[in-house]
Amino acid sequence: MTTLDLEQLTAYRAGTFSLLPSRRVSTPEQARAFVDERGFIYFWPISGVDFPSLWAAVAGDRPVPNEHDDPGHVTWRWKDNALGQRLWYYAKVLRRKATLISLEVAPYFYALSENYGSPEEDYLIAYQEGRLPQSARLVYEAILDNGPLNTIELRKAAGMLNAKDSEFNKALELLQADFKILPVGVAEAGAWKYAFIYEIAARYYPELPEQARLIGEAEAREKLLELYFRSVGAAQLRDANKLFQWGNILIERTARRLVGQGKLVGGLAHPQVKGEWFGAASPSGLMR
Repeated sequence: MTTLDLEQLTAYRAGTFSLLPSRRVSTPEQARAFVDERGFIYFWPISGVDFPSLWAAVAGDRPVPNEHDDPGHVTWRWKDNALGQRLWYYAKVLRRKATLISLEVAPYFYALSENYGSPEEDYLIAYQEGRLPQSARLVYEAILDNGPLNTIELRKAAGMLNAKDSEFNKALELLQADFKILPVGVAEAGAWKYAFIYEIAARYYPELPEQARLIGEAEAREKLLELYFRSVGAAQLRDANKLFQWGNILIERTARRLVGQGKLVGGLAHPQVKGEWFGAASPSGLMR
């Protein structure tokens, strides 16, 4: 069993996470290039998940501060300004956290969602089969019937003015994670004069369902898992499952296929952590 070189792994991630001074992201154009290069990244770093984020690529490997004037918070402005420009796919996707996905990779995520045909019908099937709660159905129908709405208008149109904040927010997150809705702008609304405007994903990106239709689930998982390992260099399958939440069986089946295709290397050992590790097979990737 080959043992991982931790210094090499740290250097690898410093490159793919854009933590090196020479690779630091400093402009909106570089931010888009970073997303396109990696395929998908987090907006903020997520505790317990080793994965690239726009924040770290801009501000370095440090905690996100509460101070609003921190230079790293320029990422917030870039993200808001990009809404409506179709530079990438932005929504709460992976673990229902803010995720930036390249438009080339978005169809692979969509292919794994519960969107199979018509945006006017899929949600009803999911609701009738008990996979979509009533709160999410109400939110989705409000946008479907009225067009893009900010969160203040949306809550009213969905008849959820008296609902708990947690129920409304959970509905928004669930619909985003399943590629049914996404934020497309910011409105000066509410007490903070800041509210996301939401639209139906398939209506905002009308080409997405057709692109995804040509991608099988196995192919989609292989693509996304390969991109994951290209970003992190090496990891255990439980780490990948923590991100994608596909379940242990599907994660392992996908990884083994990638090993068979020569895109991943299995049977690696970590000098400090028990269990099998997998790594990206690309020599050029290891040098980045």
